[in-house]
Amino acid sequence: MSAMRARVLIVEDHPTMREAMRMVLADEGFAVDQAADGARALDLVASDRPDVILLDLNIPGISGSDLLAALRATSTTSGIPVIVVTAEEEEGRRAAMQAGAQDYLTKPFSPRALVRTVERVLGGSEPTGG
Repeated sequence: MSAMRARVLIVEDHPTMREAMRMVLADEGFAVDQAADGARALDLVASDRPDVILLDLNIPGISGSDLLAALRATSTTSGIPVIVVTAEEEEGRRAAMQAGAQDYLTKPFSPRALVRTVERVLGGSEPTGG
């Protein structure tokens, strides 16, 4: 499976949530990096480019939307797919997709939904919506 050992960067300030996501993805064979804020995320992206980024919009320091804009603005990072993770429903989804996210997860989500979304984005297919 092509998803194996793909590198996922989780940008999430809540330690319990971040660890839960890490465990689910590591169990599926992904290599997982973690950042609690935008500055650390940018460092990790620069030093060890992820294949996909899971980005919580509600992070301290650089906001998630500013981080997404920064990633999209730089040629070295503009190709990295970003999955926005947020507790906001439809309005958050629209804003995220307009900002350049590839896909969208609304909290709370199941481990299965997390894995399916990451695999779908890595496989290059469009979000199914809904």
